[in-house]
Amino acid sequence: MDYSEELQGKRLHDRFEKDIMTTLARCVWVPCPVIIGAGPSGLAVAACLREKGIPSLILEKANCIASMWKLKTYDRLRLHLPKQFCELPFMPFPAYFPTYPTKNQFMAYLESYKNRFGLDPVFNKTVVSAEFDDQCGYWRIKTLGLKQEETEYVSQWLVVATGENADEVVPQIEGMDDFGGPIMHTSSYKSGRLFRGKDVLVVGCGNSGMEVSLDLCNCNARPSLVVRDSVHVLPQEMLGKSTFGLSMWLLKWFPVSLVDRFLLLASRFILGDTGKLGIRRPKLGPLELKSRCGKTPVLDVGTLAKIKNGDIKVYPGIKRIIRRAVEFVDGRKEDFDAIILATGFKSNVPQWLKEGDLFSEEDGMPREAFPRGWKGERGLYAVGFTKRGLLGASFDAKMIAEDIELQWKPETKNLLPYIQPLPII
Repeated sequence: MDYSEELQGKRLHDRFEKDIMTTLARCVWVPCPVIIGAGPSGLAVAACLREKGIPSLILEKANCIASMWKLKTYDRLRLHLPKQFCELPFMPFPAYFPTYPTKNQFMAYLESYKNRFGLDPVFNKTVVSAEFDDQCGYWRIKTLGLKQEETEYVSQWLVVATGENADEVVPQIEGMDDFGGPIMHTSSYKSGRLFRGKDVLVVGCGNSGMEVSLDLCNCNARPSLVVRDSVHVLPQEMLGKSTFGLSMWLLKWFPVSLVDRFLLLASRFILGDTGKLGIRRPKLGPLELKSRCGKTPVLDVGTLAKIKNGDIKVYPGIKRIIRRAVEFVDGRKEDFDAIILATGFKSNVPQWLKEGDLFSEEDGMPREAFPRGWKGERGLYAVGFTKRGLLGASFDAKMIAEDIELQWKPETKNLLPYIQPLPII
């Protein structure tokens, strides 16, 4: 393999390839921060760094930016919060975008964001391990390409931007192998048109489960919804304002407990008693529950109305699955043609990051709660793990860029140490 072939697929940004990147065999010295993940969080960090004159290398396992949004979301998805609460640093959404942008509009926004800041991720690079080398004092990030080619990147800074939703959560339910029909996660669901005229069971009543149920109903399927745990369902808007925006405004003047009481009273007035529909509310208020446990309330976009008129049925937890049917914990048994798992996602950080201080090995989330979970030791950072959506990711990105700026020296590019080729295991 000649030198030009060795460099292929190991680009930083074009203007850095010649000046500040030295490649030896399968080891690449990166004199700027390495960011793992080209989703909104990774792009936000790179943009914040770029605004401070600091380059970065973004490694992305997929072949596009924001692969979670582009490849693993359903067609009717919109941002659940108003666009002003979802914009990334230094670039608002276009004024002509609706209050709640569509999936395609959000993807267009991210593409424009990438282009505006000149971000150039290296795609099709799956990180298999990242570990701090005490001997050389740098992070070693090992990756695999499309042809299983191995590359190791070495850097002083490592920014983990793979997020809370990297891998699907697929529960093991007794009898799943015996069902005989399709069982899919919402990451594979696109539209209810494929299920027209079918009886479909949606497992999970978060925002995705509620919205998929509505989509199925609108496409003339016959959806049922499993509501195992208690959950807060709030109207998307109150008093002509977004519920989220109104909550943030009220919290400037009143304690959480009082704002929670208002939200629950208003929700009961607008939506009625959800308990009568089989959807129990938690004992803690929606904002307090979010603060303590990170559990997000569901913002209703029309699903409750379909439940009230009987178009969507509600069932409790599943006891077991049998052939083309499901037995529930209350003794009922119903036939279904398909099952959709709206059971959420989880972090995959423990699978590849060899570090136990910043991230918990149990759930792959920062051990410290927001707003202190963005910084670890020895140049390790986390972005997009706040359980506060894009607003939290933007906060992290700004903090990380400011911290790296304190360590960054303009002459760094002239101090490239000689690194021997490293063996790849």
